[in-house]
Amino acid sequence: MIQNFGEEGQKKLKNTKALIAGAGGLGSPVSIYLAVAGTGSLKIVDNDEVELSNLNRQVLYSEEDIGRNKAIVAEEVLKEFNRDIEIESVDREITERSIGGMVENCDIIVDCMDNYRTRYVLNRISVEKKIPFFHAAVHGMRGQATTILPDETPCLNCIVPSPPPQEKFPVLGATPGLLACIQVHEVIKHVVGIGASLKNELLVVEGGTDFDRFEIKKNPECAVCGSKEE
Repeated sequence: MIQNFGEEGQKKLKNTKALIAGAGGLGSPVSIYLAVAGTGSLKIVDNDEVELSNLNRQVLYSEEDIGRNKAIVAEEVLKEFNRDIEIESVDREITERSIGGMVENCDIIVDCMDNYRTRYVLNRISVEKKIPFFHAAVHGMRGQATTILPDETPCLNCIVPSPPPQEKFPVLGATPGLLACIQVHEVIKHVVGIGASLKNELLVVEGGTDFDRFEIKKNPECAVCGSKEE
């Protein structure tokens, strides 16, 4: 019943394979909403184990899952939501060496990571393979999101050329839930071809209710997506 969606839009989702990088605070709700929306295939990558401190925000898991691999638990839980989609769990670290095989046959990459070292790996393969990349990040009650389309938009390295210091940081559970829902909206709109998008814009959310959009531009000297001409 959604305008310009219809059966054709649902078929486009059915024919989409999404790499969900990380099954934590962002990856839990992202995978749930993509599964129930009817996305045809989800590849969930995470080599971490469930910890008690995860449970305030990582809604795929319960206390009984503590000590188990997140991707494997995610596959089991998501099959209860929708048995008609394909779900592949990958218990492996995302690195420059491993990422090539992970993105094989994937149509989109959803960034659900908690560190920029891995995000930069995802960004580089997105640019190299021309795979749409849906970024989000959270810190406390703050978050950001953008949609990166290679050759059309700035890449993540243009937006954040230097990573913030690696640190243990607080997260209010509802914050990744909010940003994950924004990511899923962006994914579905892109796949189906409806509505406006966060192309060339960075959405920043403060305290869950204050939203600002900032124009972002490609850096012609970007080491990842900049011009290679002399």
